[in-house]
Amino acid sequence: MYTAEFTYHRAKSLSEALQMLQQNPEAKLLAGGHSLIPAMKLRLATPPALIDISRVPELKGIRREGNTLVIGAATTYYEIETSDLIRQTIPALPEAIEQIGDPMVRNKGTIGGSLAHADPAADLPAVVLALDARLKIQGPSGAKVVDVDSFFQGMFTTAVGQDEILTEIHIPLSSASPSAHAPTQAVRMAYEKFPHPASRYAVAGVAVVIGVSGVRAAFTGAGEHAMRLSKLEQALSGKPLDPQTVEAACQNLVDPAQLMGDHNHSAEYRAHLIDVLAKRALLRLV
Repeated sequence: MYTAEFTYHRAKSLSEALQMLQQNPEAKLLAGGHSLIPAMKLRLATPPALIDISRVPELKGIRREGNTLVIGAATTYYEIETSDLIRQTIPALPEAIEQIGDPMVRNKGTIGGSLAHADPAADLPAVVLALDARLKIQGPSGAKVVDVDSFFQGMFTTAVGQDEILTEIHIPLSSASPSAHAPTQAVRMAYEKFPHPASRYAVAGVAVVIGVSGVRAAFTGAGEHAMRLSKLEQALSGKPLDPQTVEAACQNLVDPAQLMGDHNHSAEYRAHLIDVLAKRALLRLV
């Protein structure tokens, strides 16, 4: 199918992209395009203008700033997946990315595009929730940093305003890893996913991070947006992480009434998957 008619703009800088957004308030940002373009072809989205930010230099790159890893929002999945720095410090991120789509998607798709799009079945929202990330958002009045717990607000809805751009993802690293070249020994993390056999989107996915301050976990694919697994975190708080404790904790983690169901996967089935995937992730780590 063909998209509706639109005008195309390519931004050369972040300031130019923000200016274009103000001049075209109904425009959509184009980064990788693997979510937006299919929606436009199906006429689920008909923006009058696209603003291409894929080549804005301020939105690219991976760097370490003290005990924080900073990833530019337009950094592609492939760049993250093949980054030695990321594999050494936050291995759950490339582990999740390896399960996204196919090589073409991973070569063009961007981390910021996935998070800002906030597809209920996307993988990365659960991972950044478990990693306790902060998200930097730039608007016409300046920049702000939002905790990931308040970033995802509903189905395809985030804290990014219509005239704002998600610019960076900040992921805290353990103080036990002072060197950018040393793996984080005190932090263990895993992502487990049950993919839809056709789309490869998550029917359910669970990300778990075991750090010096306890367990942080989140799920995706089953609700209107990715959410923390608070019941699991509380069940494991202050307890030894052994198989018996994990088995007891991974029971009825989410009420099916909070989840979505369809003709293939009921809410009850998705709730069961969350229990199973959380146990798999934890047992792999402990």
